[in-house]
Amino acid sequence: MMDSDSAIPSGKDFGKFQFGCQHYKRRCKIRAPCCNLIFPCRHCHNDAANSLSDPKERHDLVRQSVQQVICSICQTEQEVAQLCSNCGVSMGEYFCNICKFFDDDISKEQFHCDDCGICRVGGRDKFFHCNNCGACYSTSLRDKHSCIENSTKNSCPVCYEYLFDSVKVGHVMSCGHTMHMDCFEQMINEQQYRCPICSKSMVDMSSAWQTIDHEISATEMPLDYKFEVAILCNDCNKRSNTMFHILGHKCGDCGSYNTRRISIPQDPVCETE
Repeated sequence: MMDSDSAIPSGKDFGKFQFGCQHYKRRCKIRAPCCNLIFPCRHCHNDAANSLSDPKERHDLVRQSVQQVICSICQTEQEVAQLCSNCGVSMGEYFCNICKFFDDDISKEQFHCDDCGICRVGGRDKFFHCNNCGACYSTSLRDKHSCIENSTKNSCPVCYEYLFDSVKVGHVMSCGHTMHMDCFEQMINEQQYRCPICSKSMVDMSSAWQTIDHEISATEMPLDYKFEVAILCNDCNKRSNTMFHILGHKCGDCGSYNTRRISIPQDPVCETE
């Protein structure tokens, strides 16, 4: 509703969900202190800055460094605050003064994690911060995941986007390594079941191992190929010997077929002249 006397919107909810960009619905823009230019959000800045032809000019905006915002309703530039100092409109239903973050869509259940130092989505009561991994994980993973120090402060092993502050949903695998959920699902759809980092199985493969058991028992190798090979299991990291078979080599410790040959005892030893 507009005030007829001043032509300034009244009510802090004026214009909610009507402004923003593809990343966030918000009623302000930010002035990037690194280049003094105005952008709808830090992601818009980073997309533009990192597409520059000169690699030396490419850079990311440090969210905490933002000092000035521009109200999308009255265009007043001002210091960072939730309410516009001129028209009183709320520039974001969710506001974090630490991250200088505004968002009208509170259905994301945003919250600021002091340990991560940034805002997360999904609801504070649904996540916990793992001090060993240095990241927030779903409460369903509490005491049920393998800790890897600073596991999310790396790039996704599939798309190479930095994981720690990515807006995409992350997925923690049983080995402790992390990738984007959509990258994980893409790998599964393409029947790639090994972690790209450590080669451990990403999902329960017990039924697949049973299938290989049946296939091997029904496929006898010729006499010339009946010899032992030494293998290393990617899942349990144990070494063992097993009979060579073209369909796979089963770990003698955990029963996994996610193994690799490390030697062939029958290979001749090369003599040094």
